[in-house]
Amino acid sequence: MRFLPAAFLLLATACVPLGTPITSTSPAAGGAARPPEYYADKTLRYQDYTYSPDVRSVQCYAATGQQNEVFQPPVVPLGQTQAITLEFDVLGQQSQRYTAKLIHCDVDWKPSVLTDLQFLNEINEFLITDYRVGVGGKVPYFHYRMRAPGVKLSGNYLLVVQAQGSVPLVSRRLVVYENRVQVALKPGIVVGGQERYTLQQLDFGIGYSGVDLVNPAVEVKVVLRQNFRWDNAKYNLRPTFVRDAERRLDYQYFGFENAFPGLSEYRFFDTRSVQAAGIGVQRVDPRTNPVTATLLPETSRAKLAYNQYQDANGQRVFESREFGNGAVNADYADVTFQLKAEQPAPGPVYVLGTLTDWQLKDEFKLAYDEATKLYTGHALLKQGYYNYSFAVGGGPSGVPNEVYFEGTHQETENQYDLLVYYRPPGTRADLLIGYQQVAVNSRP
Repeated sequence: MRFLPAAFLLLATACVPLGTPITSTSPAAGGAARPPEYYADKTLRYQDYTYSPDVRSVQCYAATGQQNEVFQPPVVPLGQTQAITLEFDVLGQQSQRYTAKLIHCDVDWKPSVLTDLQFLNEINEFLITDYRVGVGGKVPYFHYRMRAPGVKLSGNYLLVVQAQGSVPLVSRRLVVYENRVQVALKPGIVVGGQERYTLQQLDFGIGYSGVDLVNPAVEVKVVLRQNFRWDNAKYNLRPTFVRDAERRLDYQYFGFENAFPGLSEYRFFDTRSVQAAGIGVQRVDPRTNPVTATLLPETSRAKLAYNQYQDANGQRVFESREFGNGAVNADYADVTFQLKAEQPAPGPVYVLGTLTDWQLKDEFKLAYDEATKLYTGHALLKQGYYNYSFAVGGGPSGVPNEVYFEGTHQETENQYDLLVYYRPPGTRADLLIGYQQVAVNSRP
């Protein structure tokens, strides 16, 4: 799925859950509202996470200098770490002093035992000096931007932005790789009955002629991802064949261990203009404070045939059609989501995508009205073009159930990548020694 081309004085400094009216929390209002539960715990998490309701529109990507570079995941070769860019907004009328640091992590995203000097050449505290004030909109904010520091080792890193007192503000996962093994990742054919119409299988092998592995079946660990997501990534995939003579590991499964639901192309809406309703938008009202935008009512696609169109694989891009430069000229809008459903889903329903960090956030939880047979909810979002899906939570696996409302098709276009990790004997770090991306059903 790829990008679709061309398709408040502040009333609240804290975002509230979807389905709840935005409440004034400015000093003039006489107090602050209780923040959503999601933001209540400031404990550092080793994942993509936002710790303050004032932080909005976080983007972390590998800067390529090309159009739509924000769609590139924060994955770079060793030596190019500084290409990884982090951008975010902080709502309010006063800029703040923020610093950032890197934490080296193992394959399971737990902090490693390495000291800072073992993976950095400089002091592990970086002052964010690149910030600008948002202009022209009703919602005041400051836009911050930084480049990740260079590192000496491949592997997993957590980039953490902190406010005064070392309180975490934003954390994002970065991946730095080396090409020391040969990774062969390709679309496969699902062997099964109905699954061949709904699943996408990825076959892969690893050639390790350039690495001296004593026990490769145990020493090598792989992670398989769909659309660069960590929430549904596949871990603990073991090789089915170890070909010592050829110095190759083969991964051939028959229980769908290496298969993902193809899902459907992502839903989308365009709020790049606050003067007219864009695609997927029912109406927009620029007179309100903040601007309000109501999306067209959506329906379930679970029983529909596959519908082909280009999307952005759940991503989003910020832009203002009136003023350009979405980083500082885009305003914020209170966006209302609508989903028609004849009966309630078997669990709570959420909006899901990069706009939610691929998490089931309280802000994006929808409320069901029996009388109108409609799920609704709203959130404060920056002007732009958005991809999203509807997901059901509460399942035993903990993975959001997108199939319930979105359906799943083998024909859907998706991006996949494989990460190959190795910890050399006697060392204390998981190195990322191989990486490859592949597109399934790519469009010309």
